[in-house]
Amino acid sequence: MRIWAKLMTDGHIKKQLVYENPEKLTYSHFFDYLTEICHDLDIPTPVLTKTHIFNFAKFNHVKFLARDFVESLGYDHLFLENIL
Repeated sequence: MRIWAKLMTDGHIKKQLVYENPEKLTYSHFFDYLTEICHDLDIPTPVLTKTHIFNFAKFNHVKFLARDFVESLGYDHLFLENIL
């Protein structure tokens, strides 16, 4: 499983990371993946809702806006894309 994480501002990638895990993608562990990605990017972890997980499952990507974070993000949004 590989997830491409991008921190975006004004439509430009400011910081990116490819998260790899040898396990198969499991949606019940999605928060663990998100936490590791945010730790590696040195940003706070956003609030994860069912809608975020459903969007990732259905469209292979999800966008976390600045309002999804309790702490200040410093970017417009965090975009996660499943690399198939």
